[in-house]
Amino acid sequence: MAPTPLPLEQMPGASAGYLPAGQEGGPRINTMSMSVLIDFIIQRTYHELMVLAELLPRKTDMERKVEIYAYAARTRHLFTRLNALVKWGNSVSKVDKSSQIMSFLDKQNMLFVETADMLARMSRETLVRARLPNFHIPAAVEVLTTGTYNRLPTCIRERIVPPDAITPAEKKQTLLRLNQVIQHRLVTGKLLPQMREFRIRNGRVTFEVKHEFSVALTVMGDSPNVPWRLLDIDILVEDKETGDGKSLVHALQVNYIHQLIQARLVENTNALSEVYNCLHYFCQSLQLEVLYTQTLRLNYERLDDNNITVEEYVPGVKLTVSYWRDLKSELGYRLTVQSDPSEIGRPLAVVHVPSLGAKESAEVADRAVRSDHLSMERLIVHTVYIRSVSRLSDLKLEFQAFLKDVDFNLQGTPAILTVPVLSPCLRAEQIHITIDTHTGMFRCHVPKHLDCPITDDMQDCLNGDRSKLPALLSELRYWITHRRCEKTLQHLPATAIETLPFLTLPEQELLQAGRHKIYVKLHRHPNIILVVQLKEKSAMPNEMEYTFHLGFVVFQKDESDVVDDSAKQLVSIVTQPPSEIPKFYTKLMRLIEFDTFVATHGPGTEVDEISPHKRKSNGDILAPPAKQQKTIFPAYFIPELAHVVAMCDEKIPFLNLAQTLSKHRIPHSGLQVEANATSLVLKILALPKPGTNQAAAATGDSKPATAPASSTSTAMPKIESHVWDDLMRRVLSISVRSQTNKNSQVRIWVVEFVFYSTPLQSTHQKEQGNRRTVYLTYEQANHDFSKTVEDLLNDWSKIVYLYTLVHDFSEQLRNKRLSLGDMLVVKSYSYVNLLLGYGPKKEVTCNIYWSVQSHGFRLTFVGGISAVNAHSMMRDQLAQHLNQQHSLTSIAHILHETYNPMSSIAKLPVLPLLGIPRPQVPVLSFCMLPQSPCLMRLTYQAVYCLELRFRANRLVSIRDGASSRFERNVIEEFTPIQGLKAFLSKYVDESAVYRGRAPHDDDNPLSPMGMEDNYGGPSSVAGVGAGGSSPFLGAGMRGPQSPRDSGLRFPAPHTPPSSSNPHTPASPHPSAGGGGSSAQSHANFNLTSPPAPHLPHQSPGGLMPSSPLNPQPSPHMVHSPGPNTLYMQSHQDSPFTAMSPANNNWPGSPSMPRPSPRPGQSPEHKSTGGGAQGVGGADRGTRGTLNRPWAGAVPTLLTHEALETLCRPSPHPNKDINVADMSPLERFLGCVYMRRQLHRNIQSEETLTALNSTEPGVVLFKVDGLQCQVMLNPMHMQSLHLKVTQLPPMPDKPTFQLSPDDLLVIEQYFDTRVAAPPYRPNALHSICRLLNQPGHVLKDFVQIMRLEMKPELGGDQLKWTVQMCMRMPPSALPIVPIGNACVVLGRMKILFFLQITRIPYNGKDWKDSPSLVLPIVHDIGSNVTQVAERREQIAPSPMMAAASALLRRFTDFGVQQNQCSLFPAITDLLTNLPLTTDLPPPPSNQAIGPPVGAGVGVGVGVGVGVGVGVVGASPNPMMPMQQLQPQVGHGPQLGPNPGGPQ
Repeated sequence: MAPTPLPLEQMPGASAGYLPAGQEGGPRINTMSMSVLIDFIIQRTYHELMVLAELLPRKTDMERKVEIYAYAARTRHLFTRLNALVKWGNSVSKVDKSSQIMSFLDKQNMLFVETADMLARMSRETLVRARLPNFHIPAAVEVLTTGTYNRLPTCIRERIVPPDAITPAEKKQTLLRLNQVIQHRLVTGKLLPQMREFRIRNGRVTFEVKHEFSVALTVMGDSPNVPWRLLDIDILVEDKETGDGKSLVHALQVNYIHQLIQARLVENTNALSEVYNCLHYFCQSLQLEVLYTQTLRLNYERLDDNNITVEEYVPGVKLTVSYWRDLKSELGYRLTVQSDPSEIGRPLAVVHVPSLGAKESAEVADRAVRSDHLSMERLIVHTVYIRSVSRLSDLKLEFQAFLKDVDFNLQGTPAILTVPVLSPCLRAEQIHITIDTHTGMFRCHVPKHLDCPITDDMQDCLNGDRSKLPALLSELRYWITHRRCEKTLQHLPATAIETLPFLTLPEQELLQAGRHKIYVKLHRHPNIILVVQLKEKSAMPNEMEYTFHLGFVVFQKDESDVVDDSAKQLVSIVTQPPSEIPKFYTKLMRLIEFDTFVATHGPGTEVDEISPHKRKSNGDILAPPAKQQKTIFPAYFIPELAHVVAMCDEKIPFLNLAQTLSKHRIPHSGLQVEANATSLVLKILALPKPGTNQAAAATGDSKPATAPASSTSTAMPKIESHVWDDLMRRVLSISVRSQTNKNSQVRIWVVEFVFYSTPLQSTHQKEQGNRRTVYLTYEQANHDFSKTVEDLLNDWSKIVYLYTLVHDFSEQLRNKRLSLGDMLVVKSYSYVNLLLGYGPKKEVTCNIYWSVQSHGFRLTFVGGISAVNAHSMMRDQLAQHLNQQHSLTSIAHILHETYNPMSSIAKLPVLPLLGIPRPQVPVLSFCMLPQSPCLMRLTYQAVYCLELRFRANRLVSIRDGASSRFERNVIEEFTPIQGLKAFLSKYVDESAVYRGRAPHDDDNPLSPMGMEDNYGGPSSVAGVGAGGSSPFLGAGMRGPQSPRDSGLRFPAPHTPPSSSNPHTPASPHPSAGGGGSSAQSHANFNLTSPPAPHLPHQSPGGLMPSSPLNPQPSPHMVHSPGPNTLYMQSHQDSPFTAMSPANNNWPGSPSMPRPSPRPGQSPEHKSTGGGAQGVGGADRGTRGTLNRPWAGAVPTLLTHEALETLCRPSPHPNKDINVADMSPLERFLGCVYMRRQLHRNIQSEETLTALNSTEPGVVLFKVDGLQCQVMLNPMHMQSLHLKVTQLPPMPDKPTFQLSPDDLLVIEQYFDTRVAAPPYRPNALHSICRLLNQPGHVLKDFVQIMRLEMKPELGGDQLKWTVQMCMRMPPSALPIVPIGNACVVLGRMKILFFLQITRIPYNGKDWKDSPSLVLPIVHDIGSNVTQVAERREQIAPSPMMAAASALLRRFTDFGVQQNQCSLFPAITDLLTNLPLTTDLPPPPSNQAIGPPVGAGVGVGVGVGVGVGVGVVGASPNPMMPMQQLQPQVGHGPQLGPNPGGPQ
């Protein structure tokens, strides 16, 4: 079967040069994945769609349709082709197979063609010149047939080819025969003993003498007369130290010896002896020469003549060397290496002077001479070692004479004698005695104490007179014991010293000079010293006895310094007052001796005194195993000293503390040792009741204690006897222990209180058992134990005072009728802190504890995971209330009822803002000023003030804080908020309000003092202290009744405070937050004036009849129902339509009567003017009341939900104003502030004329030919609106008439650009100055406004978008201060600023588009518009220069007569201004976006930028002032509209 051909792509090199690209069957070139192709098609479609979305707004309707159709056709054709491609892809596998088959056939075809071409080329070119040589046929035939070649010349065989060698068998037979002959000659001949080691092999015999030579001999025949033949000589002597690995004998010398010995072997009967004698003498001479050379080199290189010297050297005979020449000896120390003169055959011998034993001498010779390593150094070293061991052995016998039962140890190389001086003794503490190998002198040292000064004297004694050796050992023993004491105290708070600076030496014998003693200074007790007396035991001198004495010392500067008698007490703490001269000298006051056995054998503190060197007797066999024995301390550790020092350091503070407790008359059980000797403990039996003067008790003063002064006027909590008894029953024990802080290594007192359970069960997992422990810590570093006791008593007062609250609160918490368990949960009560959780999820916490510094309770608030705790802002007010009432129930009700409103208030922004009222002065947006737990003041931009009072039944009353609660006047710091009552009334839930308010509560314009309960006002402290309670108690719990309880059954008296005007009449209404019934409220009215018959009605003066003391509102306070109807007819969607009397949405309109608060009260609810007229009159009165200036001073009741809606950020009601979410309250106050600033601006500007308006809250003024009316939107009152009407032309002065469409553009621009958040009054100045321009100029400004709000009106020819700046941006030329109004008038010229932004092109994005702020000056007289330039010669930017040149060119050629050049010039600029590449790109942190259409705010501000974005603008209108610094010098930028209009 024919082989299957391989595919061409698998043949090596087949497809390299014959197949075209893309036909190899592998991956195709110029191909694309289907997924990539689909991705490209989608991206192309999306890109074309985005381009259409950007370009179509600028084209006409027909062009748009054409472009859309073309786009749809192209896209359809493209996706049709893609569909066909996908369908074709289903059969692509068959196509690939066919392609591979065709590719393989092409490859085979190419191979056949190439083969034919190669064969043709060979036949035509290569084989034409091919030839073969003439071969030698006979020689080849002979070699191939016979395998040989016999035709070579015969001379080659005769001269070159050697004869045939003998066979291996013949060789083996001959050598065996020769071995037999040699063996016979050795057996029959005479052989020396030194040559008994030989071996016969291969016809030769080899003799070897160790360490000398090796020689090989043979015989040349089997005849006995044939002499020995010397074959080989090998000298075995080597010098491994100085020979450098070379042979010691030259080859010529060996040949000479070979010839000499061979000559002596001829005709010699004892030939083998002659061979040995010659070689042995030569080798011994060579060994002596080697030793001599090593000695000289050793003396020259490493030793000198004083250490080693060659005294005599006879070549081939002996070598004498002396050592230890410094030792004074009669014979000296030397050794001689010599040959044996009596017997030549013996090896070298070593002779010692003085003589050594035969055994030691033979060992030396064997080690140094008769070895493979011939070394003089080894010979001397070993000799010195033997000499050293001998001398140290003699010294050991001398030590044993006066040191009994001591284990000496002599070992090591070099030899070391260790002598223990103490028992027990570490090896590093023993005396190590050795001998100097060079000099032979004794050397001694203590390895652990290399700096010991006694070792030098001992070394001199060892080398000289040894009679002083026992005394020196004793001194060394004491010195090492001193070091052991220092080592023992290394990790203890004490220091060992040998002397103290006494002025006069004490009389005690122990402290006299020369005694072996140590002073131990305790670090924590500077006036205490421990004297340790050291003494050797008489029976065992190596063991030490320790005696301890405790001394009390004082410090003196000289002998005349007087010592206080208090220092002589048993436990004294003597402090050194600061003085100019330090007290360096010590005076001993008292010395107490310790009983060592008692001190070291207390409970669990027994110290083992058995020395470890003593062996057990026979009676110790039954002792417990080693695991149960005490821990064996290291030898350098003195357990008695460590225990005594630790005992003093531990017990002295306890004794001081116990002494201080006794001074404060606090009973205790004294110092005790706890079970298992774990620690020391001081048990306190009882602690006194807080409030008693312990300091007076300590000094014996029996005067009554006075309460500490407090920062508040609150009284200390009264501790009832039953509460105190209950607490005492719960106290199980009070223990004082001492511990060391692991981090700071400072000793602290730990006081442990053990209580039995708690009256208040908590949810904490660690507080579920009956045993409750409280740990208090105090530092010991100050040595002021009186302060420690005072701190302990203060902490005890924390426990007691908090327990008084908890004891009463636990009973009320168990009362299910009070529902306290639904309001809060007790998370933890540790007797020191009480942690309450409240809120909807009980995740916000309040921590209550007693503060010793402020002598009152303190509260701390912590938020939860999903909520913040807004009560932290009124922490001080709540603490003051708790310190006055001493009731946790009241605090629980307050926290529960005020959580929601406080959380709502916390959502108001409190960030400082710039530009209000001056650009560079930051002003807080909102500032919270808590007055009491239920009274809060909110200030807005330091201008307006709101007073919020939290009431029961989930109600909050809000009034204008600018009105005094005591008099009729207004507080100077704030401004009344006009329209506040009407704004708040939109959030009133009347059903909820009338359920929680009294039927006689109404808007009274008189003194608002009577409208408020006395809780939370300036006199609330006295009121509450006298028996008043929180208004929230009416909802869940009735507190104690009193005439001043404003939140319960009886109304509070309405007498004004002493500081108010005595002629101000008292208001008749009771508290607004009362929870009593209707009958009770009417039955308990104040008798100051009779009750009005129409109490339920809301009217300005309905609470009291008309009288001189109760004036009714004047008629001029009634306002007209609404504005004129021209604007309403032309603006159907305008908010002014709601103000029409025909619209029922207006609050207080006659067609929408308010429901009666109390149905069924028809007799007193009727009016005197008839049914319909009465209702209408009441509604008109209510409407007039809502807008009167004093109406905001009347509280308005809101529910918590309404307050949340009022304070929570929400989108702007006007959908055309795209700004960040703000709260409705902030928008209302901002609009009121803008309206007030507009009114002040009208009064200050001469060009604006103020007009009187009958509508409340409406600002009416006129400019040249226009009448403007600014008012709040009556629907939601959260935006300002401008109504512009054209005044009729005057006969003597014709005016330029604007079209209604132009007036509408001005109104929309004002609504969305000027009076929108963020509220900046300087924008009003700019718009007012624009409105005051001549009609034809104003017409062009209106065109610019229209182009700004609707950029698509400019068509496709515009390259730039335009925005008018109402305030000076920081990126513009500093012509006007930043943030001020940037429309400036003067001398018939107007300066304003425009921000232009390049429209993206070629697929660019808005963020890459440059923008520019241009200062434009329009001369009204000459009708010239140009770019303002500064007088300083500063090179303008390329874009500024291009804009200026373009406007100058337009002025020269493009201005038409009788036409204002402002708008045409701006249009020409936006159309023809080129984009220069020199303009720097915008910074990355500036937001840039496309211009937006109508309804999207644009503005310029200092620090706050909105609309399409301005350079330096912040996207957040509430940006902190740290980020609001102007950035002058950067290029202008354009950004998105995150913040709304300016």
